[in-house]
Amino acid sequence: MVQLKTDSSIEAMRETGRVVAQLLTAVREAAAVGVSLLELDEVARGVLRDAGAGSPFLNYRPHFAPTPFPAVICASVNDAIVHGIPTAHRLRDGDLVSIDAGAILDGWAGDSAISFIVGRARPEDTRLVDTAYAALDAGIAAAVVGNRIGDIAHAIGTVCRGAGYGIPEGFGGHGIGRQMHEDPGVPNEGRPGRGMPLRHGLVLAIEPMLIAGGGDVFHPDRDGWTLRTDDGSRAAHAEHTVAITDSGPRILTAL
Repeated sequence: MVQLKTDSSIEAMRETGRVVAQLLTAVREAAAVGVSLLELDEVARGVLRDAGAGSPFLNYRPHFAPTPFPAVICASVNDAIVHGIPTAHRLRDGDLVSIDAGAILDGWAGDSAISFIVGRARPEDTRLVDTAYAALDAGIAAAVVGNRIGDIAHAIGTVCRGAGYGIPEGFGGHGIGRQMHEDPGVPNEGRPGRGMPLRHGLVLAIEPMLIAGGGDVFHPDRDGWTLRTDDGSRAAHAEHTVAITDSGPRILTAL
């Protein structure tokens, strides 16, 4: 069931979004060669604690998961697309890292993701990450009253496919509010003019995911959570929580 948010609810979600943005900024600043993914998760926990916020990721267990998620961030490295569990892995020069994180504050959820390269970047990795953000920007630009879900999907897919990248089949964005995952789903590829009309008060997590090798196929890792590219190529992920308003899209997880 789709639930439209009031203007006051969107303001409350903006406060949650600020916490998510602060968390991701702190994790990005802490990420360096030799730092472990578990240490990054500790940085994120500290931001949430200082803000008096909770995590929608910690102990989350959807139907496909063999165990509850044990961390407050998803840390996906190189060929990991999404849902990476933070481990003792220490970052190496040139690693491509995607961090997905959320917060719950005063009963409202926020969700966002960033991708970046640690140390010296390969040109092909820089292009992949830049395209992920370009696809996110295109999706947000299409999130206007009068458009439809398919317009967002088409905008994202056009950027990803135009650059020659794959899109993990069956994964995309979602509605968000009191819960991290709400209706409607937001595919990363689709036909314009199709799907649910976009109305003032709809809040969406828009999140393109790109596979460098150009294919769409992936598989779960042994942990049952991490999704990896089948061809071993690298992946990138970018996400914002966005409110659709009569005055245009409003990014709630920006700093």
